[in-house]
Amino acid sequence: MRIVVVNNFFPPRVGGSSHLSDALARGYAARGHEVLVVTAAYGQAPARELRDGIRIVRLPAVMLPETRFAVSFDLSFASRPTLARDLARLLDDFGPDVIHQHGQFMDLTWASGAYARRRGIPALLSVHTRLENPAALYRHAFRTLDATLVAPRLRRYRPAVVVMDAHMRDYITSRYRGGYRDLVPIPVGVDPAWVRGGDAAIGRELAGVGDAPILLSVGHVIPLRDRVGLVEALPAVLARHPQARLVVAGRVYYDVFLRRADALGVGYAVRPLGAVPKSSIPHLLAAATVESHEQGDGMGTATLEAMAAGVPVVGWGRLDNFPGVALHDGQDVMLTHRGDVQGLAQRLVRVLDDVPAARAMGERGRALVDAHFTLERVLDAHLATLAELVARG
Repeated sequence: MRIVVVNNFFPPRVGGSSHLSDALARGYAARGHEVLVVTAAYGQAPARELRDGIRIVRLPAVMLPETRFAVSFDLSFASRPTLARDLARLLDDFGPDVIHQHGQFMDLTWASGAYARRRGIPALLSVHTRLENPAALYRHAFRTLDATLVAPRLRRYRPAVVVMDAHMRDYITSRYRGGYRDLVPIPVGVDPAWVRGGDAAIGRELAGVGDAPILLSVGHVIPLRDRVGLVEALPAVLARHPQARLVVAGRVYYDVFLRRADALGVGYAVRPLGAVPKSSIPHLLAAATVESHEQGDGMGTATLEAMAAGVPVVGWGRLDNFPGVALHDGQDVMLTHRGDVQGLAQRLVRVLDDVPAARAMGERGRALVDAHFTLERVLDAHLATLAELVARG
């Protein structure tokens, strides 16, 4: 197949969507398919690049100012008067059989969707982020954006949509009704090899907390993953394990958790590292006593990568988070429902009280990832879906 991968976010930009689309594009090429990646310009990355068997074209883009409305996220858009013409020329020259889009609210998704409709080319859309915000004003604004901008564009070309977890399924069916032809359950895929084999000594040096037990939290801090619940659980954790330290590895776009930590008198126990190179993550995982990633709904790439490294995971989430793959509280993960600060604290304390038992749980989590969430399994599912879309036309 000739596959176009579309994502405004692509390496060297970091993030779950960026890394997954890159991994899938390289996987498609490794399986013998021709792959063109269309993305937005970012930093000093070249406009055109050929690597790992994939051709990458980065279109000129404008970086939006970081605002609270954009969750202080560095969003880049490629929209300009000639975008439709330039994209059509690029894709016509490539001659795609199918288009795999990432991100429902990005302009390259909308432009490639319009192209797919005109040319009669099937499209698969992976929805990575829910347009949600805990603040009432922004929550209403995001709902309006979904209703007036995103949903109408999806209805014009009706892609098949990848459903990565139960929360995303509920979000898609409520916000984008009539905007897709099928819902395809495919979980997030991870490459276990890259998170394994880290050096704990290097990780501790990066964390800067000496020999203290490390409560590691990997991923950018945004309103949907704000770490506030984790900070509110800290006083109970520190009462029993006063040396424990919360280490946050990810850019802080939303710093409410830091202000909350100061208000609770536990700011001294919180160490935000900011954005760290991908190469540092295995070392931090090797040093971690426990990982507690998304303190909102859902469990994403960072959670699965921590499990793949054998690190016990504690957090808020649903045991039916992944369709078809059951999780078991206290066996392969420790989960409680969103908002249960006391339950979160109790589970963190259980891990710190009995580290050997927690490590055994981490090993069971590692086995679960190997059985269901490796990139190879997820790649197989994506390719089967893309082939079916091409066959159906």
